Amino acid sequence: MPIDDLQEAARKIAAFINALNKLGGMRIKYRITAGDGARDPEGMEARQLYVELAGPDTPLLVQHNGELLRALETLAAQMLRLEQREHDLVSFDAGNFKALRAQELRLAAETAAEKVRRTGVPYSFPPMNSRERRLLHMACRDLEGIETASSGEGAGRFLVIFPAGKTNLPVQPPVQPRGFGRRR
Repeated sequence: MPIDDLQEAARKIAAFINALNKLGGMRIKYRITAGDGARDPEGMEARQLYVELAGPDTPLLVQHNGELLRALETLAAQMLRLEQREHDLVSFDAGNFKALRAQELRLAAETAAEKVRRTGVPYSFPPMNSRERRLLHMACRDLEGIETASSGEGAGRFLVIFPAGKTNLPVQPPVQPRGFGRRR
């Protein structure tokens, strides 16, 4: 379902970012693009609102794999009362982080697909958020000789690349580096 009033939605997001700057001590500038101008040129997101962030605090937004950037995006989607499946209607980026991450994921998908075709063994990516899993699925859809599927639950959900026609092969959950995620 599209966002009914893009201008009102943009005003709400602008007010939210202004409050972050004023009350949260952030130093970020923004540019909000709505409608056709917000469309993702690569077609990876169905965005109707695109928020570009810049300024002295840009490094804070993109550190830890863009955790704060994704959090701001999630808060904006919730402010606009979007359902979970509609969250990609609003997209935040800072310092071209998302475009670079998408390129990184495409390259990783191509490399993993080649390994799966060569060895016949499924490849499991580490757990990642739904948007990044979707980017991997989309990057793999045009690659021959493989199939993809998501596995796991919640924050531990991950993507697996299988040899074509062999999605019944057993899959080992990805091993997370020690000290990553939960404390032991």
